[in-house]
Amino acid sequence: MIFASDNWSGAHPAINAALTAHGAGMAAAYGASDLDRRVERRFDELFEREVAVFFVGTGTAANSLAFAAVNRPGGVVLCHREAHVIEDECGAPEFFTHGARMAPIDGPDGKIDPDNLKREISRFKPDFVHAGQPMAVTISQPGEAGTLYSGDEIETIAKIAHDRNLALHMDGARFANGLAATGMTPAEMTWKRGVDILSFGATKNGCWCAEAVVFFDPAKASQFPYIRKRGAQLFSKTRFVAAQFMAYLENDLWLELGSHANRMADRLRAGLDASNQARQAWPTHTNESFAILKADRAEALRARGAVFYDWNPPHGFHDIVGDDEHLVRLVTSWSTTPDEVDRFCELLA
Repeated sequence: MIFASDNWSGAHPAINAALTAHGAGMAAAYGASDLDRRVERRFDELFEREVAVFFVGTGTAANSLAFAAVNRPGGVVLCHREAHVIEDECGAPEFFTHGARMAPIDGPDGKIDPDNLKREISRFKPDFVHAGQPMAVTISQPGEAGTLYSGDEIETIAKIAHDRNLALHMDGARFANGLAATGMTPAEMTWKRGVDILSFGATKNGCWCAEAVVFFDPAKASQFPYIRKRGAQLFSKTRFVAAQFMAYLENDLWLELGSHANRMADRLRAGLDASNQARQAWPTHTNESFAILKADRAEALRARGAVFYDWNPPHGFHDIVGDDEHLVRLVTSWSTTPDEVDRFCELLA
């Protein structure tokens, strides 16, 4: 009963098969192989337009190098105060941008509040050199609280960013889960709503090691090959990343896997709601659930083999957790089985 993280899951058999199939023989290095080119065209089809796509090894690299691509002297990236880029990337965005800062924005449910974003941007006056200058706004879809932006919410934030000539970046580490939950198309959840750059994650959803940075205006990516190389993310044998993406995107496997993870989370949430031993901390609709358990119940579950993480309450939510309670995060994955979920719910009951 592993609900610690979808990062714990293995690789889907189709991904493994693709790696084996493309592992033999010779192929041009550094992204120049025929396979690399085929996958790049597949991303064009996926997003219904020509895009520029660059493979990298981790989501942290994708986010950090995306910011480096739009960096300005004294640069500032505006993000939710509990976003992964500010809480969980060990200063990598600041490091790879050579000193850009993360400016935290408040907002309920793990999402940026548009009015707060406007106020924070207005604090940076173009003629006040000492404060630096905003360069991008970033949103996570889904966010760290497992919640989702609607298409209209994305568009609202995009307009605020674009009115100040700022790029809108989307951290899509769980992009497939978000897409499956919203019912939107990849285009509808990104560039059609104003997203300029996407960190497209696949590692959490059945790949071995496959992330990509997607620019929806290829002209804006002219310097990114150098940024990626300098950031030590230009792999010589990129065909092995391309092979993963080829299998991942074929016949919509990626959406099937993301949908399965979401369904397992729905099953888990139903078990939480039916139990008098736990409660959902707040509603979620993707593969992350947050529950409040009695401390002794959490330890009893762990003693019976359940694996999950304690979670820090988001700002503004500290009063929902009692002194003898734990807030925990439960994450399902493409490989989570109904039996695992049912066993956990039986032990909880």
